[in-house]
Amino acid sequence: MDAEAVTKMLLALPGVEEHVGWAGQPAFKVRKKGFVYLSADETSVMLKALREEQEALVAESPEIYTASWASGRFAWLEVKLAIADEDELVELLTEAWRLTAPKMLIAQHEQPSA
Repeated sequence: MDAEAVTKMLLALPGVEEHVGWAGQPAFKVRKKGFVYLSADETSVMLKALREEQEALVAESPEIYTASWASGRFAWLEVKLAIADEDELVELLTEAWRLTAPKMLIAQHEQPSA
């Protein structure tokens, strides 16, 4: 999955807006809260995760995942786009959104299409 596909996928989630991050890179936010940051060179993303998930993924595949900082129950995980499994990456990006989005938007996303 490349940076363009990541951007398209994220912007399809309810309430997501693209902003310019602190280092000029694309930042994705829901209700003004950041949950995914694309690297300036568009080769990786930094995403919000649960601490346990961060630890497990880094231990399992350190060539793909790198731990960033952690605080409380949340942690940040860097994912190399070129070698990450696309289905797993979509799941991680969606989970990062769920950890940040209000319940109303999550319910809107999970409603079956008519």
